[in-house]
Amino acid sequence: MSTEGLRIGIVGAGIAGLTVANTLIASGADCHVFEQAGQFADVGAGIQVAPNAARVLHRLGLGPSLDAVAVRPRRIEMRRWDDGAVLRSTDLEPCAELFGAPYYTVHRADLHRVLVEHLPCGVVHLGRRCVGAVEGPDGVALRHSDGSTTTVDVGIGADGIRSVLRRLVADDEPTFSGQHIVRGLVPGTAVPELAADPRVQLWLGPGQHLVCYPVRGGRLISFGATIPASTAGDESWTAPGSASELRARYWDWHPVVDRILAAAEEVTRWALHDREVLHRWSTARTTLVGDAAHPMLPFLAQGANQAIEDAMVLARGLRGIATGEVAPALLGYEELRRARTEEVHRTSRRNTQMLHLPDGPEQRERDAVLGRTADVRTQAWLFGHDVTEGWTAEASIAG
Repeated sequence: MSTEGLRIGIVGAGIAGLTVANTLIASGADCHVFEQAGQFADVGAGIQVAPNAARVLHRLGLGPSLDAVAVRPRRIEMRRWDDGAVLRSTDLEPCAELFGAPYYTVHRADLHRVLVEHLPCGVVHLGRRCVGAVEGPDGVALRHSDGSTTTVDVGIGADGIRSVLRRLVADDEPTFSGQHIVRGLVPGTAVPELAADPRVQLWLGPGQHLVCYPVRGGRLISFGATIPASTAGDESWTAPGSASELRARYWDWHPVVDRILAAAEEVTRWALHDREVLHRWSTARTTLVGDAAHPMLPFLAQGANQAIEDAMVLARGLRGIATGEVAPALLGYEELRRARTEEVHRTSRRNTQMLHLPDGPEQRERDAVLGRTADVRTQAWLFGHDVTEGWTAEASIAG
């Protein structure tokens, strides 16, 4: 069975929107993606693709393309901010056997390119900013900034935390976390031991932390460093930050952190927001995926991963249905995803405090707990969650 006959419009061509498009087209859908940018640029830094999401990408036939651009880190290390003491070291090499897919680190632009290139020509429409949507009994009219309108049977909002389509289901605003994150890329030669022995490292300190890992075969090291902030400021991924200010914030940290930040020339700064969980994110003809549905803080590295999970579940729900069956299909997708995304959302928020404890009794208790949970099997609830079970795609995707 396929989704042939349904015309589906996706707003947003980020990781969420492109994964939705790939999964829907694999089921035979007439699917189109509307993106406000006039062209795709090599923006962003690294992301972590955990086995729960990597499994979806593999099922879509993207494994070889992903392996060509991504790194498979051998472990995740949590280290103390000053002396580098290892608080927890989790071996990632068993992931493929235990969870059916490996753990990847990848430049966001590289994953984005893989997803774009796997779609047929004509699916993605650039320079088509959606400014509003009107839902009727027979479809959704997507209004674009150029004055045009596209009418579809199903509207899918994949347009991030400031989603236009979210306005159809909720009148809410993002919640500022009290943290900014500064992201950047440095040459692998700045930390050659991390490039040669690929790892994800988290350096935990009072009030802030830094995460780093190799991308692009170790030629680059991606890092993200948090900074406490009293006001939100910009949310843009491309808002410029100050490398010198960042170094001042981390001036007395471990020499590895110092080497990474010393090599940083250009950085971006982003105010971290999420939203309160929605108990309903679909209407009769419209639904949301990824950050549009359940924006999360990056303190579990699961935002993109949960969007990828969403894509698979939504495509399976829409497969083979008639236009009159859209509403129950969207409700079924939402019901399947709600408990999962709420748990990940809660954990991501809780980690905001856990990662940033000041030195003292609570920090020592945390460190002891971390040491007892090093086995990757303790992450089975997260990495082992399989939304691909029973998935069969009846149409291959032309590159």
